[in-house]
Amino acid sequence: MLLVGLGAVSTTTIAGVCAIRKGLALPIGSLTQMGTIRLGKRTEGRSPKINEFVPLAQLDDLVFGGWDIFEEDCYAAAKTAGVLDRDQLEQVRGELEAIRPMPAVFDQRYVKRLDGPNVKKGKNKRDLAEQLIADIRAFKDKHGCDRLVMVWCGSTEVFMKESAVHATVASFEKGLEQSDDAIPSSMIYAYAALREGIPFANAAPNLTADVPAMLELAARNKSLLSGNDMKTGQTLIKTIIAPGLKARLLGVKGWYSTNILGNRDGEVLDDPESFKTKEESKKSALDYIFQPHLYPDLYKDLCHVVRINYYPPRGDTKEGWDNIDLIGWLGYPMQLKINFLCRDSILAAPIVLDSALFLDLAKRAGMSGIQEWLSFYYKAPMHAPEVYPEHDLFIQLMKLKNTLRHMMGEELITHLGREYYD
Repeated sequence: MLLVGLGAVSTTTIAGVCAIRKGLALPIGSLTQMGTIRLGKRTEGRSPKINEFVPLAQLDDLVFGGWDIFEEDCYAAAKTAGVLDRDQLEQVRGELEAIRPMPAVFDQRYVKRLDGPNVKKGKNKRDLAEQLIADIRAFKDKHGCDRLVMVWCGSTEVFMKESAVHATVASFEKGLEQSDDAIPSSMIYAYAALREGIPFANAAPNLTADVPAMLELAARNKSLLSGNDMKTGQTLIKTIIAPGLKARLLGVKGWYSTNILGNRDGEVLDDPESFKTKEESKKSALDYIFQPHLYPDLYKDLCHVVRINYYPPRGDTKEGWDNIDLIGWLGYPMQLKINFLCRDSILAAPIVLDSALFLDLAKRAGMSGIQEWLSFYYKAPMHAPEVYPEHDLFIQLMKLKNTLRHMMGEELITHLGREYYD
């Protein structure tokens, strides 16, 4: 697993896997490690664990590496992040200290609140991409890896829109040669991964791989893509609550969301241009779940507000607070208040692990391109341009498990259930 950015999320993922391998902790939150899947009829009683049903890579077989703008090893970085207890870190200290970041491709114009010394230099962005490809090949050889997966766990970049340079692989490679400003650091990583035929997951809301050039490159090299932006705290709750409200046809006039967090992610999002990228990702879910064009009386005039507040004392322990103004029978108003005191990286780590393991599985199953069945994990799921993204968490989970059944030649489950009564 090659992780871009060895900060709080990555070090929590790595330390967690090391602790789980030693039997020191449980992989709570990980579908690949703890989830089950029903097979056949309910009367058959077949519900194996997912990792016993499909041939996932084993945790003991994982090797970690990555890039970061800071030079400290993963143990020091984990201490700086302050997510895990010191005693827990000491139990896996040796494994973490052995992982040192490779110099990163980084340009502060795209992440204005961060800067660090461990950065690659090159004559242009094409040169930087070739340096990343050399890193990938050297890592694979050094560790004797059969397969690789890359996950972007870096910061949220400034808001960007698709432009001409993103239209084709040829135009993109010309843009790399010219160091085009429309190619941020994250795109250089995605390009390097897809050039090497490596699955790429985007755990941030950046534009990154969601452009025609990357889709063309993925198709050409049989690479896989998933993303965007890990669904951890507040948006996870939205994609649980909103489908329930819609199922009962309760109207929603307003949904006010605010977040308090003090980690590096919060510092980056304190910049308005980076926040714009995150805001687009966080706000899209409700529109697609509620479908106001189909239910104008219930959701057409929904006022949806999202705020993120950088508050250093909280560190990685963030708070998501939601106020939802509901409309019920005969137009009578109601309210729902949700206060989610969560831990950002603790929620993100199992998603990083699952994304990597499922992408590796899909690669071996001969799949390529966008893996929409992994939308379960993302705030702004990648999808084919001719369809809308599915945001309902429960539909997403059904899609994921049916994809696993399909891979293994099992009957898909529709939950119709008529066979028990006809």
